[in-house]
Amino acid sequence: MQSSVVKRSVVIDGHKTSVSLEGPFWTDLKAIAHAQQMTLSALVAKIDGTREQSNLSSAIRLFVLHHFRNENGQMGRSESSSFHGGC
Repeated sequence: MQSSVVKRSVVIDGHKTSVSLEGPFWTDLKAIAHAQQMTLSALVAKIDGTREQSNLSSAIRLFVLHHFRNENGQMGRSESSSFHGGC
């Protein structure tokens, strides 16, 4: 199954930037922003301000992944440790 990449503009600290993500990541990111009562741009700015990766799109994907893994409790500590160590 192929997922198309969608490019969107967001405003971070008053500057417009483009971010390319697959559709499901945009959907989940919007849901997270809504649940946290934030705008999409505010959430992306938060991710941008705390990211360790050089690529914003990658940082957003990892944020969404970690959000749902933490929310659903799907990973045990040993799996989580090996995931972080392998990045």
